[in-house]
Amino acid sequence: MVSVAAWALLSCVVVSGCFGASEGDSDHASVARQPKQRPKATIPYWVNPDGSAARQVAAYRKRGEDGEARLMEKIAEQPVAEWLGVDDPEGRARGFTAAADQANRDALLVFYDIPHRDCGQYSKGGAANGDAYRGWLDKVVRGIGDRRATVILEPDALPHVVDGCTPRKFHEERYDLLTGAVDKLKGLPRTKVYLDAGNPHWIKDPRRMVEPLKRAGIRKADGFALNTSNYQTTEENRAYGKRLSALLGGKPFVIDTSRNGNGPAPGKNDPQAWCNPKGRALGERPTVDTGDKRIDAYLWIKRPGESDGTCKGGPTAGRWWPRYALDLARNADRKDG
Repeated sequence: MVSVAAWALLSCVVVSGCFGASEGDSDHASVARQPKQRPKATIPYWVNPDGSAARQVAAYRKRGEDGEARLMEKIAEQPVAEWLGVDDPEGRARGFTAAADQANRDALLVFYDIPHRDCGQYSKGGAANGDAYRGWLDKVVRGIGDRRATVILEPDALPHVVDGCTPRKFHEERYDLLTGAVDKLKGLPRTKVYLDAGNPHWIKDPRRMVEPLKRAGIRKADGFALNTSNYQTTEENRAYGKRLSALLGGKPFVIDTSRNGNGPAPGKNDPQAWCNPKGRALGERPTVDTGDKRIDAYLWIKRPGESDGTCKGGPTAGRWWPRYALDLARNADRKDG
């Protein structure tokens, strides 16, 4: 049974989108035709009926732009992860998990608040220090409670330790924060957690990820996540993940397929090829039916249509960018056609 407080939060999520930032061309339109939940056996995660893509669909239909609306539905109809940062962690976690629970689905969450996040690059920020992160974590854990949730834990945090981008003086604290997060999340009755492990073109030798993952609590975690917010092909991630899994005693993994339909941008001359590259496409739709016992799911962890940062004409990292979303959907349409 959902409490009165949870009902209020649920209404806030579904009706007004107050737990999800939306930027761009959506006009904050009400969703005239809400996307349905996908079959639970195929993918158990919640489709947010008031996400940025769903509101964009409504805005296009209101203006009679049915072609654009059809393309945008390719995103709106899929479950995508909800990213939790510094703002209202307990309320957002409670709102998303309550809304998912009401729909008899699981919430898919990304924790993204580690101190010294992204080495001061486009997605810089996060908690001010270790104590602030621990306090933030306690609030998120209270927000999840006994509802079903899957957490992708701190994208880039471990690969930035391995590649040296995060200064060495912060390494021990980072391991401590990640192991603490795994412990608290696995202390909840119905929460899964996957530690982010980069992608095959970042830490190319999976052996370099083994010890960091162990120090970050992979033994207690449900597995690891690959390709978060990146464009590497599913095939490459699958092969890399199996090698890393074998080195970790058979740990399963998930792959972010949100934008890898055309793979990474070609060429090697762009040092920011990962940032809003042109010509990319939506990848495989989210599913737990991967055909491989080591791969728990293909997920849309990065929210398609949200910017990687202020590069190639994009808005700030995480902001909704309708034009890019349409390009992803249109290119997927051409690929499938």
